[in-house]
Amino acid sequence: MLSAPQLLTDPFLQLPTENSVRVVWFTEFAGSHHTVAYGDSFSQIVTATTTKLSRTREDQNSKVEQVYQQTTKRHIWRHEAEVTGLIPNTKVPYRVTSVREDGQSISSNTFTLAPKPLPGMPLKILLTSDHQLKPMTAANLQKVVETVGVVDAVFFAGDLVNVPDRASEWFDDRRGCAFFPCLQGRANYQLTKNNIQTLYHGGELIQNSPIFTAIGNHEVMGRFSMDSCLDDQFDRTIPREVAEKIFAPRILNPTEQNFDDSAAGAGDDWVKDYSFNTDTYEEIFTLPVSQAGGKKYYAVTFGDVRLVVLYVTNMSRTRTLAANARGKYKESDRTLNTPENWGYGQHIFEPIQPGSTQYQWLESELNSVEFKQAKYKVVMLHHPPHTLSDNIVPAYTDPVQIIERDADGNITAVRYEYPKEQDYIRRDLVPLLETSGVQLVLYGHSHLWNRFVSPKGTHYLETSNVGNSYGAALWDQQRPVPNGYQEEYTSVGDPYGLDPILPAIAPLFGSDGKPLPYIASNDITAFSILDTETGTVSSYRWDTRDRELEVVKFDEFALK
Repeated sequence: MLSAPQLLTDPFLQLPTENSVRVVWFTEFAGSHHTVAYGDSFSQIVTATTTKLSRTREDQNSKVEQVYQQTTKRHIWRHEAEVTGLIPNTKVPYRVTSVREDGQSISSNTFTLAPKPLPGMPLKILLTSDHQLKPMTAANLQKVVETVGVVDAVFFAGDLVNVPDRASEWFDDRRGCAFFPCLQGRANYQLTKNNIQTLYHGGELIQNSPIFTAIGNHEVMGRFSMDSCLDDQFDRTIPREVAEKIFAPRILNPTEQNFDDSAAGAGDDWVKDYSFNTDTYEEIFTLPVSQAGGKKYYAVTFGDVRLVVLYVTNMSRTRTLAANARGKYKESDRTLNTPENWGYGQHIFEPIQPGSTQYQWLESELNSVEFKQAKYKVVMLHHPPHTLSDNIVPAYTDPVQIIERDADGNITAVRYEYPKEQDYIRRDLVPLLETSGVQLVLYGHSHLWNRFVSPKGTHYLETSNVGNSYGAALWDQQRPVPNGYQEEYTSVGDPYGLDPILPAIAPLFGSDGKPLPYIASNDITAFSILDTETGTVSSYRWDTRDRELEVVKFDEFALK
């Protein structure tokens, strides 16, 4: 006898317009009928469209109740309904219902929805990034709700999960801190500090407010396979042009000896299957789209904010120079004679330099009426333009491959250099944004809090401190950078010359008594709120080691 049906997630809100909003939720059954009921007495009903996620799987490293011996497809259905006829700045109650094939049904709790807010509507927007099932995520989001209440939107600067095709990381990782549960107040994460366990549930956020996301490196999946574990597939990204060069002859001649035919196959998407893709991310979210980039990069007006979202991220590889490391600076010694197994350094997923499709789209957007007339101009991307973290080194540019050979022509090393003067973010993107009057650039990637202000007054904010911090390279703390390379990689501070801004209200202090211009902690978590009524960005911190402590507002600055 079947157990009662369950929703895999609560509903969440996507793509608000002037008079509508999308409601999305997930189940592990296709069902016969899925609806949203809304308004007074829930008298208005709209039927959802159902699709199936195409690449969600589990493997032996999944943290779920079922034990998987190998990579296995997990069947998950997505339901989406467009609620129309809404009145601006007016919230209405709603709930969703899914009916299983056997006629049994399950309904959600009641939440509220609204269309896109009009200009002038005061909003509180959560600025966040890099949740990735990290230890402090549930506590962080719970404190958001306890501190500021229900927010009006979530701006998420990438790295939502760790391995995007692993379904449980989105929905039901048994550790209790998967992506949707944390943002829906349904998490059950036991955080242990000072030998005391505390259970955190996250915050009920996206059921009542839309979420806008950017692609981080952890939204990108590598070479598709049903024979290898998902972590290995995630790590096996290569540039598209390399995949075409290496694999096209083998696709045309699949009987070639030693050809690994474990990728998806020779269909229209075979290059993507052998290089990288963002399919699961794009299938999960309904986002604004641009003609040039689809969901990958886009712009949207939300109240007084013009939000421009970019696809600026690269493959993040290990910094170690160990012999068998497939890293950012070198290939593994074990794969020197098999280029299909090289990592090709920290290759960029989507070009951003002048002449690229994304750069041309961005130029057009920054000259648009919508952008120029917006009160607050915000750009969101994943990779940091300025930071104290390790992740800003090496430069954000195409790796320069150097192949070393012995006297007989045998490959002895494959190395990569990243010329600092060719950094696309610093050389091309930052001047364009600053000249166009962008007030705030939001990003993540480094699991810390720090901020900067350029001479032109553009604010740069990295607010992704929810655990697994990579530290801050300042004063006597240095980044590990390679020696013996022709490039001079910056070991301390922001490589592009900006000094970090000391928190304006209540900075933390180091062991030497100096105030710290950052939070890089696995005990103290931070989040930031954009208040459009006051035009301020406020940052809050909370020490998870003492649950009796209050949340502290430690920084605030104004967008002008």
